[in-house]
Amino acid sequence: MHGLEDLDFRDRLGSRLVRCVFGLCLFGIGISLQMNANIGAPPWDVFHQGVAKQTDISIGKIIVITGFALLLLWIPLKQKPGLGTILNALEIGTVADIALAIIPEPSNMFIRVAMVAVGITTVAIGTGFYLGSALGPGPRDGLMTGLARLGIPIRVGRTSLEVVVLVTGWLLGGQVGFATFAFAFGVGPLVQFFLPRLAVKKLEN
Repeated sequence: MHGLEDLDFRDRLGSRLVRCVFGLCLFGIGISLQMNANIGAPPWDVFHQGVAKQTDISIGKIIVITGFALLLLWIPLKQKPGLGTILNALEIGTVADIALAIIPEPSNMFIRVAMVAVGITTVAIGTGFYLGSALGPGPRDGLMTGLARLGIPIRVGRTSLEVVVLVTGWLLGGQVGFATFAFAFGVGPLVQFFLPRLAVKKLEN
């Protein structure tokens, strides 16, 4: 991806940090838009919603707790977190708690659908910024990479894990709906479109 893997950690670190933090903020806002549309949360957030309902802990805090719990699974997989990995685990949930409290929950279906569309696009743009900063994958993405090292294809690992968390979240009371599947099938192609355009380019010597 445009030499991301070849970037030195010190190469334009300041600007990359800004891009990473900005992207993660967009990600948190995007998932909050979709959740407050109330026609289906993103797959992982169905899980976060369900756990939040059962524990009376805010969704944002559950996102943070889940992120760090997943990082523990990196240890046996010999995955090393980057600065962006830690920021991902901390920031998305923090922003989500703020955004969920601010963003209205409309009753008009047209507005709900529009919120989902904007939310998914915002998540994809945010992902392009934070992955494109080359400061490390998020806890969930890194877990997929670790499983791939064990011979499990990323697509198989991601799909299996997301089905498990989706079903678990639904059983716990998370909201599954049209928008859940719109996110699952729509965010990947959008990230593929935005990432090359938003990624940091390697400086030529």
